[in-house]
Amino acid sequence: MIGVDVGGTFTDVVAISGGEIRTVKVATDVRTTERGVLRGAEEIGVGDSAVFNHASTHGLNAIITRRLPKIAFLTTLGHRDILDVGRTWRPVEGLTNPAWRRSYGDANRPLVPRYLRRGIRERLTADGGVLIQLDEDHARQELRILGRCGVEGVAICLLNAYVNSHHEDRLRELVHEELGDIPVSISSDVSPLAKEFARASTTVVDVFMRLTYDAYTQRLDTGLRDLGFDGDLNFADCAAQLVRSDVAMEHPFRIVFAGPAAGTVSSAHFGTLIGAGDLLCADVGGTSCDISMVTDGKPFVNTTFELEHDLIVNALSNEISSIGAGGGSLVTINAAGELKVGPGSAGADPGPACYGLGGTQPTTTDTCLLMGIIDPDGFAGGRMKLDPELSRQAFEALDSKLSLEQRISYAFNIGINNIAEGVVNIAIQHGVDPRDYSLVAYGAAGPMLLPAVLDLVHAAEVIVPPHPGLFSALGLVSSDLVYADSRSAYTLLTAEAAEQIDKVYHSMEQRLRERLKEKDRHNVRFVRSFDGRLAGQTWETPFVGVPDGEIDAAAVAEMVANFHEAYGERSGNTFEALPVQGVTYRVQAVVEADKVEYPTLPERPEGETAQPTRTLQIRHLTDDVLEAGEYQRTDLRAGDRIPGPAVIREPLSTTFLVPGQTATVGTHGELRIRKA
Repeated sequence: MIGVDVGGTFTDVVAISGGEIRTVKVATDVRTTERGVLRGAEEIGVGDSAVFNHASTHGLNAIITRRLPKIAFLTTLGHRDILDVGRTWRPVEGLTNPAWRRSYGDANRPLVPRYLRRGIRERLTADGGVLIQLDEDHARQELRILGRCGVEGVAICLLNAYVNSHHEDRLRELVHEELGDIPVSISSDVSPLAKEFARASTTVVDVFMRLTYDAYTQRLDTGLRDLGFDGDLNFADCAAQLVRSDVAMEHPFRIVFAGPAAGTVSSAHFGTLIGAGDLLCADVGGTSCDISMVTDGKPFVNTTFELEHDLIVNALSNEISSIGAGGGSLVTINAAGELKVGPGSAGADPGPACYGLGGTQPTTTDTCLLMGIIDPDGFAGGRMKLDPELSRQAFEALDSKLSLEQRISYAFNIGINNIAEGVVNIAIQHGVDPRDYSLVAYGAAGPMLLPAVLDLVHAAEVIVPPHPGLFSALGLVSSDLVYADSRSAYTLLTAEAAEQIDKVYHSMEQRLRERLKEKDRHNVRFVRSFDGRLAGQTWETPFVGVPDGEIDAAAVAEMVANFHEAYGERSGNTFEALPVQGVTYRVQAVVEADKVEYPTLPERPEGETAQPTRTLQIRHLTDDVLEAGEYQRTDLRAGDRIPGPAVIREPLSTTFLVPGQTATVGTHGELRIRKA
């Protein structure tokens, strides 16, 4: 099994064979992403693999940076500004700022410019009836205008189309007749759910992902076959669940945020092995720090997620908060003369100043190099030699009255505080006490920075898992194959509605079963749920359990009881006298996959202790130069205790213990760092 996580700076490749874990890290080629993936696949030996599981932030980065193809948006006449209006929500910092504008609105950086958003004369009623027939002549007129504009794809979202898809189906046919064989996504197929804006934005993202990933997937598949691979190519979705690449390309919006989600799944799996079910997960890579939460061994999953503030995608996803804090985070001086770290990043090209590839601004990596934490001769498994003098010159070039020592010290502490703030915010949002949770540090820079965060967050401990630099990729070989479907249908949950609800679930399960390969149809497990609300409410309670088998009056009564129980857990109150309305019905077809097994670590012979290979000098952490023991992680044994300050090195990551901390080596090689 091979797992690949394509990040903004590095591409991580993990192979599992015969219980052995092999890893490769290569620089991401941001212009032709598949080249980096194929380089890593060739190096690790993809020819003998049965599966190749892939996750990427390529599509997400395209949306964030607006490096997007030109597409059109078609909707019901009079509603083309739905993509500008959004849900009209403002973030806290924008509530009192009259100049605030949403990032994707017309006044800022719209995903689809207004002249490419066209209204089509038609109208369906809320129950799917035809109020105004689709005006095909008007549609063709608008499409010819878009053809002259050179659009590469079209997103279609008509009002109430989730109830009746007839007008969208016909409009898609007209697009192909007028504009040729270009990618077209319709909301009744992509996201047949209520609430127009979320359905519209999801459909737009789907078109972008088609244009981003269709050719990429073909090139990747061809390249893998040329390397001798003849297994299954799977893509991870936003909940790090796997689907075959051809199925993923049917609705590619689901893979837009796959990379960070894999780290959460990996943390949940490993936490179960070591008896740690409550986790705050921090994936610190080169560009960002992705923070998520696991409670009782399960990631927190949402029915939607935001790519940017109020930019909604209707996809099941692990809830992840991203902040601009990574090894490549730029150290800058703002207009007020204050030193800042992030959110800008040097990325892989040109990278930190110490890479010697043209970068002139200092980064967190340069900071840790000058502090003595990073070994300039052993970076990235010894593949890259770093130049501390270039880091020093970059810091000296900053326009600041601070001394060089202060610049380096402040840069480290500000970066640490940025991460701590992000972790605490996640805990507060979910109403949990960080003291009850372990902080999992992974990503290439996570183990280097997270132990210093421990005293600020007040978590129980920091856990550094094996292979932290490629831990998200390990999650891809611990994920199940999952196919999902959902339908919105506002239905009061009464005995009379049982037949209608049964038909909805039966049709979705039949459709999912047809997607499965023959060998998987005998091993599939269907998981049903629904999003419901008290009649008259606006927002739903998601993932309410639904019984298996035929939906009859007794099953509907069980659904109602399950809703009241779930509602009470979320809100603290129950209103069992009020009727319950089902809104969205969901099914997952789960084919369980083999999980990665972490080998156990032997204990050290009695009387022996772990010994440092040398003593390092750590500068700029305090006013004094500190002496820290340097250890090789491959030399450690279960039960070893390492006192801080200390540096523990491994090929693709470095763990840094600050004074007053102790790391204990666990059964599977994990480092559990606590206050001494």
